[in-house]
Amino acid sequence: MSDLLVELNTKPWFRQAIKSLGLPLPSPQKLRRPKTARQARPLADRTAVLCLQGDLGDTLAACLPAAGANPVLLGVSAVPAAWRDAGEAHGRPARVLDLAAEAPEDARADALILDATGLEDPAGIRILYDFFHGWVGRLARCGRVIVLGRPAAEAQRPAQAGARAALEGFTRSLAKEIGRLGATAHVVYVADGAEGRVDPLLRFLLSDRAAFLTGQPWHLVATATPPPRVEAERALAGQVALVTGAARGIGAATVKLLAAEGAHVICVDRPGDEGPMSVVAREVGGTPLAADITDPGATAAILGALAGRPLHILVHNAGITRDKTLARMKPEWWDQAVAVNLRAIADIDAGLLAAGAFADHARIIALSSVAGIAGNFGQTNYAASKAGLVGYVRAQAAALADRGITVNAVAPGFIETRLTAAMPPVNREVGRRLSALGQGGEPRDVAELISFLATPGASGLTGGTHRACGGMFIGA
Repeated sequence: MSDLLVELNTKPWFRQAIKSLGLPLPSPQKLRRPKTARQARPLADRTAVLCLQGDLGDTLAACLPAAGANPVLLGVSAVPAAWRDAGEAHGRPARVLDLAAEAPEDARADALILDATGLEDPAGIRILYDFFHGWVGRLARCGRVIVLGRPAAEAQRPAQAGARAALEGFTRSLAKEIGRLGATAHVVYVADGAEGRVDPLLRFLLSDRAAFLTGQPWHLVATATPPPRVEAERALAGQVALVTGAARGIGAATVKLLAAEGAHVICVDRPGDEGPMSVVAREVGGTPLAADITDPGATAAILGALAGRPLHILVHNAGITRDKTLARMKPEWWDQAVAVNLRAIADIDAGLLAAGAFADHARIIALSSVAGIAGNFGQTNYAASKAGLVGYVRAQAAALADRGITVNAVAPGFIETRLTAAMPPVNREVGRRLSALGQGGEPRDVAELISFLATPGASGLTGGTHRACGGMFIGA
């Protein structure tokens, strides 16, 4: 279902009318989403303004020009050698501007990036003001803000930990200020030893594929063994993926994106949904599998569909709601929600692991929910199961790290699906507007995050729960 307010805001006459009349009506920016599969230069001809106040300068130099960005450097007196070499190699020479000077009047930035990995104490967070105060007004519509820092848990002193933790509150707040532009903001905490895993995440967060992700902390770690090779295009070529709940919505969108990256996808949905699930499978040249994931024979059915092939990607997308206040809830409704949303995931993973079905460096991704994590009226069963996934992926990630297998959860917010289309109009409108971006997401927005987490380049993300919610105010 389309969002009329988003569509109207693409019309100049509508924006002018709202401004002239002074109406208290939100005008959400239509988000810029990709129209092709993942590309080697996702930032082609976009201007990235960087303030270098840490030790990731060489890492950023290796990433941004290769991704097609035109870099502008602040906080340095001359172009560092790494940037000079990268600029020559990719035809993207860096320019240097004075951090203390006003941003040029005609300047426009598609991305603002602060390397704050050098923070030592609370006085140092003044760099957040010094950099962004002068440049945030130059940020383009659908622009990106990235703050890079070190984890507070690795700090050597309490004051240093406080300075590092401050980055998250700043970025969450800035995301809410710039959301009306369709712009997003993130903080990326880079653990010691995870510097080599920054590039793929930056390419993703700075690209149009992360249009509906904002206001979130990302924790890059070096716990999972990295794969030997990471491709910028067709990253999943030759891999086998399995997606549950594949017949429609987020599941169908995920199938299509994984297939576009080269994966052969086994599409799973319950008996009774074979029709739409088979249509999705045929569209991408995948394999349909009708199976009830709560059935004791589900693992055997999956192994049969694999036919001896190793499984590289498992997306636990299937889920149900059985809403009722606890006092009025039937016991079978409680059991159904927990069985589908949590127990089946643990059982299938255990069965596939025992059978040796997973390839090394495999990816396991489970669908949680913002409503589940934050809690919601009449959803004690749903919230318990979805919050349970947060603990499950954290523990499972630690257990599988030595094989390079990553385990993550994705928590969608308000997504435009057939379920939200059936909501009362007032409830639907409130759900859309209660976020930094002021609109609901599309199934593809969640699928973009899932497909990124499925790539070899996402080896630095494991054990986490990542929100695809547009900066939703609930539970933020």
